[in-house]
Amino acid sequence: MKIVLTGGTGFLGSHLLIDLLENNHEVVIVKRTNSKLDRIAEQIDRVELIDIDQLDQVKLVATLRGVDAIIHTATNYGRGGESPSQVFDANTAFPLRLLDAGVENGVEIFINTDTVLDKYLNLYSLSKNQFLQWGTFFSRQQKLRFINLKLEHFFGAFDDKTKFTEFIFRSCYDNVQSISLTPGDQLRDFIYIDDVVAAYRCVLNAAFKNQPMFDEFEIGSGKPVPVRSFVELVHAGFESSTALDFGALAYRDGEVMLSKADTSKLRSLGWRCEHSLESGVRAVILQYKNLERK
Repeated sequence: MKIVLTGGTGFLGSHLLIDLLENNHEVVIVKRTNSKLDRIAEQIDRVELIDIDQLDQVKLVATLRGVDAIIHTATNYGRGGESPSQVFDANTAFPLRLLDAGVENGVEIFINTDTVLDKYLNLYSLSKNQFLQWGTFFSRQQKLRFINLKLEHFFGAFDDKTKFTEFIFRSCYDNVQSISLTPGDQLRDFIYIDDVVAAYRCVLNAAFKNQPMFDEFEIGSGKPVPVRSFVELVHAGFESSTALDFGALAYRDGEVMLSKADTSKLRSLGWRCEHSLESGVRAVILQYKNLERK
């Protein structure tokens, strides 16, 4: 299949890209001109790169001719001081352009990457929810099949530094003096990146088999653990000297104390979570240690 992938230069997207290529798909990466390409350096010669900020809507429509599916993973978390309009542009307006162009070209499938966060929690979750409403509308109009994937707390080695999981890995690896944390009793559903990629693969393969025009899947391990347990597991795995100051920070207003994926629909497609939290953390730690040997 010919697949358009957004966010292909990022952490999740770069892992998906490798999997798509290994399964013999033709991939077009839609990115911004200033996107860093270091994550996909070994795959650049095997993909087509399109700079979305260099295309008006007419040219974008032309670019999507012959595409079977769009997988949208690009996102702006709003952690870099971006304005509301900048976050909206990245998480709502940009994918809406793709959605519109895809419909005009008869693209059958749009797979959207969503969040489990409440829509009013922050700019990121609000803008993601706004795009979901557009996708739902298009699917109800029978214009294309829209599949929404709600991701829990996925992790892997060398993710975005602004993410909590990567912050913990890097801090413990670097043996920073101390980390200020909440009490850590929040239950979170952590899932290793390889299992996330397998879920996307499973959903993509099933999408062309007479599925509903709108469908939604939750991606997680289904086995939430306290945040404190995750932090302590990483800390122990690195044998880190970093002091863990649990309780130094208060819970934020409206803190969600339990987040857990219902994976029953995903498992009905044949997917299984192959990595426990312990084995996933060990895999990340091993990648960090292998980096030392290079």
